[in-house]
Amino acid sequence: MAVQNNDLITLPNIGKALSDKLKLVEIDTVEKLQSIGSENTFIRLKTVDNDVCFNTLCALEGAIQGIRWHNLEKYKKEELKIFFEMTKR
Repeated sequence: MAVQNNDLITLPNIGKALSDKLKLVEIDTVEKLQSIGSENTFIRLKTVDNDVCFNTLCALEGAIQGIRWHNLEKYKKEELKIFFEMTKR
């Protein structure tokens, strides 16, 4: 999905609050989010919000794919769940 506007809130699942948190960890463009990826972005977010949740991780992945996070493939949600559990250790 090509996004003309580089503002993060133009992506699915990214509202103002999440966009503001992303900017705190120096992710301020669609291209940066896409190049860093959902998992590395999630790790960065944990540095400013230790309570960041699994739904946020899914929201990031969905935003990168250009879809609502509810529509992620089942296998991708499982991969993200495994990653999320590892970040809690």
